[in-house]
Amino acid sequence: MPGAGKSTIAEGLEPKGYDVINMGNAVREVVKKRNLELTRLNLGKLMLELRDKNGPGAIAELIKPQIESSIANVIVIDGVRSNDEIQVLRKFGNVKLLAIHASTDTRFDFLQKRGRSDDPQTKDHFEERDNRELGVGISNPIALSDYAISNIGLTKDELIEAAFKIIQSWIE
Repeated sequence: MPGAGKSTIAEGLEPKGYDVINMGNAVREVVKKRNLELTRLNLGKLMLELRDKNGPGAIAELIKPQIESSIANVIVIDGVRSNDEIQVLRKFGNVKLLAIHASTDTRFDFLQKRGRSDDPQTKDHFEERDNRELGVGISNPIALSDYAISNIGLTKDELIEAAFKIIQSWIE
């Protein structure tokens, strides 16, 4: 779910030699190309529009060029939201899912502090975003993940290291 620590992990794994692709950034690029403001409303509306127009795997389709141009053995995809996106990604190789869990309060607090233009600043906006994410199917990849980390009481470094160890065990 938003704010659980996915991007923190992804950013922490990049210096360890993994390519990182953020699916939310792919949507942000489309918003910029349309000369729209990077607001939570515009990003949320566009994410739903792309899925309606191009199918439920549309956001994964946006990152195909980045995947195809990568020379890394491991690509960390930050922000998978549905089983349809996973099916698109499976066309490129072995896909493993790592779910990150955090409490609602932890996630809301983190999102308020993170400072992205689309991060919710009120509980209502936070709940609206959670409901939108649930509506596109985010609970399915979480439930079907190969492994999960509970981001409760972990430091940033501990969270990144836990994810690194899990991913390393998948490729050894």
